[in-house]
Amino acid sequence: MRDRDVSISLGEGMVVHEGADIQDRVGDLEIMAELGVRRINTVSLDPDLARSIDQFGIVAQTAASLGMETTVEASPGLTVPDLPSALDVIRQVGRPDFRLLVDTMHIVRSGSGPDDLARLDPGVIGYIQLSDAPLAPAIPHYMEEAMLERMVPGTGELPLLDLLEVLPRDLVIGLEIPLRAEAMTGVGPHERVGRCVDAARGLLARLADQPAQA
Repeated sequence: MRDRDVSISLGEGMVVHEGADIQDRVGDLEIMAELGVRRINTVSLDPDLARSIDQFGIVAQTAASLGMETTVEASPGLTVPDLPSALDVIRQVGRPDFRLLVDTMHIVRSGSGPDDLARLDPGVIGYIQLSDAPLAPAIPHYMEEAMLERMVPGTGELPLLDLLEVLPRDLVIGLEIPLRAEAMTGVGPHERVGRCVDAARGLLARLADQPAQA
């Protein structure tokens, strides 16, 4: 990574599970810190919201001790299913280094949009994950679609430019665009990723021509 000037902007996998203690993952966090990860993301599959919030606090405190900040991601089907729930969790954790991850698919599919994001304190947002999708589910099981079949920016129906217009311009934007169907037909990873990167750069070029929101 040093030789190629590559860094990791987001470490995934810090999932809160029912009956498991997130403190058992300290070794994983230490490895992420050694790799120079700047922030880690967490979600909860534990139906106990109060316990999830306690576990989030432990993750954030441990990550901070290792020089990393933490984001929480809301998604339909998770313990933190939408933007209002995520903001309440962030308030209860009460740490400036525990912030919101904005996933464009999850935000829109859970009922929020650009106007909702525009009303947020910019400081509460820590990271952006960009992908496109139809407004109505394309696959009956939401998580299957989210984890395996998203769309290249600009080929779906999400208001991506409107979302990006109201988000802070100094945040890292990651691409989370799994394309399983294409992979299964033989489309190679370089072609799949290349199309996503080119589309994202085109979208950001359009964004650069517009003034940042006050």
